[in-house]
Amino acid sequence: MSPSRPDPGSFRDPASTVLRHGDRVLRGLGAEAAGAFEATAATAAYREAVAAGRIVGTRRLDASEVPADLVGRFEAVLEHDPIPFISYPYEWSFSMLQDAGALHLELLLASLEEGITMKDGYSFNLQFVGARPTFIDVGSFEPVRPGPWIGYRQYCQTILYPLMLEAHLGVPFQRTLLGHLDGIPPQEMAKLLRGTKKYRKGVFRNVTVQAATDRRFDRGGRKTQEDLAASGFGAELNKALTKKLLATTTGLRSERSESAWVAYRNTCSYSDADREAKERFIRDVVADRRPGSAWDLGANDGVYARIAAERADQVLAVDYDDVTVDAMYRSFRADGITNILPLVMNLVDPSPARGWRNAERRAFTDRGRPDLVLALALIHHLALAANVPLAQIVDWFADLGGTLVVEFVEPHDPMADRLLGNKAAGLFPDYRIEEFERLLGERYQVTSHLRLPSGGRTLYVAEPRG
Repeated sequence: MSPSRPDPGSFRDPASTVLRHGDRVLRGLGAEAAGAFEATAATAAYREAVAAGRIVGTRRLDASEVPADLVGRFEAVLEHDPIPFISYPYEWSFSMLQDAGALHLELLLASLEEGITMKDGYSFNLQFVGARPTFIDVGSFEPVRPGPWIGYRQYCQTILYPLMLEAHLGVPFQRTLLGHLDGIPPQEMAKLLRGTKKYRKGVFRNVTVQAATDRRFDRGGRKTQEDLAASGFGAELNKALTKKLLATTTGLRSERSESAWVAYRNTCSYSDADREAKERFIRDVVADRRPGSAWDLGANDGVYARIAAERADQVLAVDYDDVTVDAMYRSFRADGITNILPLVMNLVDPSPARGWRNAERRAFTDRGRPDLVLALALIHHLALAANVPLAQIVDWFADLGGTLVVEFVEPHDPMADRLLGNKAAGLFPDYRIEEFERLLGERYQVTSHLRLPSGGRTLYVAEPRG
């Protein structure tokens, strides 16, 4: 087996290094970090959180289990349960980021009760397993030290402020977080929350005061931390402040208007016969293949992701509309569905590689390979709304790999006609079913197809050639 390699996103904490060893996820700990882990693992709060899936499953390897290339390099080596698909906060909906933030603070509160704290508050320390947030940075836990919670500023910048951006200003946070991996600085947030907005719950304490502290103490530096510790700022005060921060986080509400796509299934051109035939077709395909991983691209309300999840181990439900994805997430959470991960993603401009050396955060399609791709009522949006040539769309599907279930919406269909309404006549001469079938046949072997009863849409099942 190839040697263990450090995860490109783990270099910021040299005392707790995440490594990949084949399909295994390991963590190498220095002497101090190993002691902190042992102290944390001995607490009831940690054990209960791991058992409930709120902290990623983790065990310390015996000396005989440590890979040969890691022997002697670390004081201790841990192994984590792998996360089915790594996602990032700028791909989450409002409720997803809010639930992740609440989990972070709940774990902090429970840990403080047993003399343990966290040394950061980064949103990237959380992941989703289906619709369940999970804390993954076990190396963040350490025994309580005098002074305020050192992760407070980071939590505000990467979790609280993005939520406030949407709750108080009606601005989706995803694009802002994509461009600011370290979050929104306090002084920038203070400039945004002016006028009466600065009197909203939690804004003065968590935004205005922090921005003023930045100006006065040069970003709150080490001396400020030491002065507060010397003044008696300890665990009890941290508990009280964390409770207030949790109440502020969970009390935020997004008041953005309903998206046009939330009600898509009620306004689109499907008849009841079309819908029933399409669902039956998808259910048969999924039952026949039982994919390990299925990607529903352009998932809308998630009905077909749910069908795929009946047989697939893991499903990604991807849509560009964050309000739609939020509704999906809340429905999956309410129904206890644990194997569908909803993500906010513009497929014409998907999440790129980001961070140091463009490797810290990986591009969307570099994080996994689907066994089954559902592209239902998607092509006309890519081709007619975003002007992507049909040939390039088919090539993209082929690059993803796996079995493809794709729907072609013909130009006379009402939804396609609506997209063509603002385009110049004759702009899409190649957008024809005959041309699509020709292109599909070059890259795939079509094994079955179904023309829906209304006659404007056709479904295809295609296997990659070669």
